[in-house]
Amino acid sequence: MTFTSPQSSAIEEAGVGDAWSSSPVSRVVDIEGIPISGLLLEAPEPRAVIVALHGGAAFSAYWDCPGHPDLSMMRAAAQSGYTVLALDRPGYGASRPFAEELRDSQRRADLTYAAVDAVLGSGSCRTGLFLWGHSVGSELAVRMATDDHGHDLLGLAISGTGREHHALAVGILGTRERYAQAKGVGELIWTPAEDLYPPDVMGGAAIGSRTPDYEADVTAIWPTETFPPLAARVRVPVHYTAAEYERVWRSDPEALDDVASMFTASPRVATARIPGGGHNLSICNAAPEYHRTVMNFIDDCLAREGKDT
Repeated sequence: MTFTSPQSSAIEEAGVGDAWSSSPVSRVVDIEGIPISGLLLEAPEPRAVIVALHGGAAFSAYWDCPGHPDLSMMRAAAQSGYTVLALDRPGYGASRPFAEELRDSQRRADLTYAAVDAVLGSGSCRTGLFLWGHSVGSELAVRMATDDHGHDLLGLAISGTGREHHALAVGILGTRERYAQAKGVGELIWTPAEDLYPPDVMGGAAIGSRTPDYEADVTAIWPTETFPPLAARVRVPVHYTAAEYERVWRSDPEALDDVASMFTASPRVATARIPGGGHNLSICNAAPEYHRTVMNFIDDCLAREGKDT
């Protein structure tokens, strides 16, 4: 395994308040001949490491909202003492040309863990590692939490996913036999538009990426066949967040309880519903509240583990 020297991110360097002025740097690591890319922002004295996994049709810049450093999860986390590694999931970013070789879910989990080690160092403090997934990235995050590598994780946070689709999504989302309606999916994700997202972020062009073909199969069976059995195997603390204006998944209180109930082996499951939030929580105007909510949960995980003194 080798890794390249860090390069300046394409994301413009900008300050968040007076306390933090550094930007994430681009990283590309070679894992068995497959390049895995992402963004890294290191806290000076990290309390833990967050590994962030973006959703579908996006890439790692999702976690460092382009043009809006005040909405950046990476910068907010670094201010709170967390190093953040936001990876382009296998099949995205530098690994896009190898997407057809990455259909196997276990291989994608193995590659991601190997990329974490390649960037941060072999055996990178597993007990201080926290997984944070969004939308389709939640599938990889949950799968990694059930992996042998993930038994000593600090915890897991997921959002933009669920167990049952919103009523508006019926007939729009794809199946194994039928592709999703692109226009319809866009409307689900970005509406209602007023005041949810900054105008220049609407539509997702700044974070957009082509979706690998394998992801159609992942999303088609996720809520019914994949999510329930995987959730039951997670043995670390879990935080599940839904947005008030989520239109892909149900986000009512009963739906949150239903998702939480699947994590039967987890020692602690917390849920939250973010007012004013849309599906893409980390780039909407409600992002700061969302990020604070999850980071408070990470703080609590550290305190309970006795790792934050």
